[in-house]
Amino acid sequence: MSRIKQAADRLVDNVSKVIVGKKETVELVLVALLCEGHVLIEDVPGIGKTMLAKAIARSLGCSFKRIQSTPDLLPSDVTGIHYFNQKTSEFEFRPGPIMSNIVLVDEINRATPRTQSSLLECMQEQQVTVDLETMPLPRPFLVIATQNPVELEGTFPLPEAQLDRFLLRIGLGYPTKDEEGAILSRFQHSNPLDSLTSVIEAAELLELQKLCRHVYVDDSVRDYVTEITRATRCHDGIKLGASPRASLGLHLASQALAAIRGRNYVIP
Repeated sequence: MSRIKQAADRLVDNVSKVIVGKKETVELVLVALLCEGHVLIEDVPGIGKTMLAKAIARSLGCSFKRIQSTPDLLPSDVTGIHYFNQKTSEFEFRPGPIMSNIVLVDEINRATPRTQSSLLECMQEQQVTVDLETMPLPRPFLVIATQNPVELEGTFPLPEAQLDRFLLRIGLGYPTKDEEGAILSRFQHSNPLDSLTSVIEAAELLELQKLCRHVYVDDSVRDYVTEITRATRCHDGIKLGASPRASLGLHLASQALAAIRGRNYVIP
């Protein structure tokens, strides 16, 4: 597991050149990467949600696309479209931004439910269907979505089916006084994001994903995971309990986090 820990340290150190004081948040995004899950970053404007997503993408030797969600965004703007090429007199497929390794869906709750639903198949099955043709998405594949929970005018709340696709729902929070001072100093002359280079290549990330599955999980820890999710289904204060997908996600995330911390076993 030392290989995963070394890769995690490289990624955290690289992202820390841009994002100040959010080591645990960066580790959680890496957990999602290792689990082939997706991340929803929810926080107030100006915290650095989009900057974090871009820094993660720059740190990985993967293709990256950004989708700026607006009310007039169509599903075909996300998945792609077949168009008639007059030169060849044939229909050709023009892939949408979803055909990338890392996809940033900025302000996802500003897209209409119809467009939001176009991400369901992509996020769960890692494939996209356009005009009855199903195409696999490149691997590794990660969706990082952001949303602002403060302004609700002109937004469309994500349905439970969409939220269930996200492995992690995280926030950044305001920086401390020292961290904010470090941000001012770091961005005084230039944006450090412009000079950020990749530290993990796509092929290496795929190998690390396979290694994570070999982290030992004791039966008692597995029972603990199921007890947590089952407890949410009968709690009076919870309207909709966690699904079996949540149990699987928690199980995989515990393996990834253990590997990032340098352990070959999971602890509660």
